[in-house]
Amino acid sequence: MKAAVYYSNHDVRLEEFPMPSAGEGELRLRVEASGICGSDVMEWYRIQKAPLVLGHEVAGTVAELGAGVRRFKVGDRVVATHHVPCNTCRYCLTGRHSLCDTLRATHFDPGGFAEFVRLPALNVDRGTFRLPDGVSFEEGTFVEPLACVVRAQRIAGLTPGQSVAVLGSGISGMLHIQLARALGAGRIFATDPSAYRLEMARRFGADVAIPSNDDLPMRIRTANDGRLAEQVLVCTAAMPALRQAFASVDRGGTILFFAPVAPGTAMPIPLHDLWKDGITLVHSYAGPPADMLAALDLIASRRVDVASMVTHRLPLAQAQEGFDRVARATDSLKVILNPRL
Repeated sequence: MKAAVYYSNHDVRLEEFPMPSAGEGELRLRVEASGICGSDVMEWYRIQKAPLVLGHEVAGTVAELGAGVRRFKVGDRVVATHHVPCNTCRYCLTGRHSLCDTLRATHFDPGGFAEFVRLPALNVDRGTFRLPDGVSFEEGTFVEPLACVVRAQRIAGLTPGQSVAVLGSGISGMLHIQLARALGAGRIFATDPSAYRLEMARRFGADVAIPSNDDLPMRIRTANDGRLAEQVLVCTAAMPALRQAFASVDRGGTILFFAPVAPGTAMPIPLHDLWKDGITLVHSYAGPPADMLAALDLIASRRVDVASMVTHRLPLAQAQEGFDRVARATDSLKVILNPRL
């Protein structure tokens, strides 16, 4: 079979791989669609593990059942997640699934940017879900990233009526905008350096879209009855946005750090202001099984429109073009690789 192998952001090659087979409790999945995530182009993180096959936003058709698999049958349309928790460690039992050692160690074989992928037994047991009728494979690729957003907004404690500022209008920012709107947020502000993405942010629910080099606190106050944002969701690792977050949050508000930054990244934190104004700092990573189910329901009910977010569909042979578009972050929103094209 063929797979797109990552050597660097500028070196993604189509190569031959052995066909995986399903062992006990496992599935072999025929990949129908696989989304390129913003984290796939975090070169500081990926290149140290290269060469490897990336791709964790995967939907497809069950092609082979391993011994003992009862929940699925060949031909089932499913979506799967690469990171699954053990549900038995102290972290899982206290609702902190993203800290679970098992979650951090689980993965696909070889990766979603391939014609077929083997799902390990643990992933089959608690990280694979049937796609409802009417939900396409492309829509299915959004279940994992939307699950991460569902968890993040739960941790941030977003409630109806709150004003929300989303810093960074890439795919995760756009999902945050849509989910905040679905959950009843008040005014929603979005920032980005790209005019294209600001226009998309308006389309998907932002009340005000602001260039990232603008005076964000002033713009928020002007449109928000003189107040800053009660929820600031940081969906970019850009240092100017991190600084903007502290200047844009209202008293008693929350800053959620959603996008990862490179190890060693440091910046001064206004500790006195945080104490004086009662600011809460939180962060979130991954989407455990319950959040995957919630995300699937949000997509199936059309409360979050993911189909309209797909801007490019490419075959595996054009994976490099897909990586280029995602890394540029200017002329695309969601890029899907389809091994069947």
